[in-house]
Amino acid sequence: MQESLSFYTNILGFSLKEPGFGTESPVINLVNGEAEIQLSVLAGDSEFGCDVNVIVDDVDALFAGFVSRGLDTSAKPESPVHQGPVNQAWGMREFYVDDPNGNTLRFAVPIRRSA
Repeated sequence: MQESLSFYTNILGFSLKEPGFGTESPVINLVNGEAEIQLSVLAGDSEFGCDVNVIVDDVDALFAGFVSRGLDTSAKPESPVHQGPVNQAWGMREFYVDDPNGNTLRFAVPIRRSA
């Protein structure tokens, strides 16, 4: 939990929704503006990561902010979407971020709305 909490707060800019909760809690709610994510280590949770799609207004600015706060893009050099925003054939401009527990966050904006 400590590694994930550090990643989501320091790199992705989330903060604790309930400041009294910490890494000893099996469930932590995080917020970043209007976005909210829940991290959990409850029994029965899958041992494998999941994919989460996050629709945003400006993927390029968001990616630049993540990199400026220490996002390491070297883990998947063969994956262009892990290196920065990419226009996809299905009409989205997106990039992917893997958290320390193997969950993939797909940040995207419809191409018609991107800068």
